[in-house]
Amino acid sequence: MSEERRFTPQGRERKQQLLDCAARLFAERGYDDTRVIDIVREAGVAKGLFYWYFDNKEQLFAELADEIRLRLRRSQGEALDPNADALTRIRQGAEASLRFMAINAPFFALLEVESVDRQFVDVLRQGTEVHVADVANLIREGIDSGLIRDEDPVLLARGVVGVVGMYSHFHRTGRTDLPIGELASFVGRFVVRTLAADDEIARAADRNRRSG
Repeated sequence: MSEERRFTPQGRERKQQLLDCAARLFAERGYDDTRVIDIVREAGVAKGLFYWYFDNKEQLFAELADEIRLRLRRSQGEALDPNADALTRIRQGAEASLRFMAINAPFFALLEVESVDRQFVDVLRQGTEVHVADVANLIREGIDSGLIRDEDPVLLARGVVGVVGMYSHFHRTGRTDLPIGELASFVGRFVVRTLAADDEIARAADRNRRSG
């Protein structure tokens, strides 16, 4: 059987089917209580096909985590106005992240639980570091243009990512009853006011948002 089979349209579709079924089962049952046989039964395929695409359940989970992070990054990128200033783009990215995490709440809840398992820490940390690096690049741009206060870009970026993650967690666990659109707007304002070089820049950013 050729290695290229994995990369044919049918092969990619089969692999995605297994990933999607595993995501549903992990969200419903948890990682530990989901077996490979459960995944293939849900997908309606032979067990051997699972091992054609994945060495084991751990590899599938790692690929699933990578996929959700890539989709999150794509959603963030689609939300950014390329003609907007750096501070506005950071706000747009933060708001898009909250909305994406709400839509995919079961899987992000699963990631929180599984992150205590050492075998997945590196996988999850890598996704977070990519997000931090993206935000830090925008922060550097904002510092250079005078819109963002001149502090360590990586520390500021960790704050932005941390705030997004914290409020996403609050929404998933019912610790805030704000609709996700209102919560995303709040987080966007919070991020802008935290990063803005001065109050006037923060107020201008808020005016631009309301008029846009």
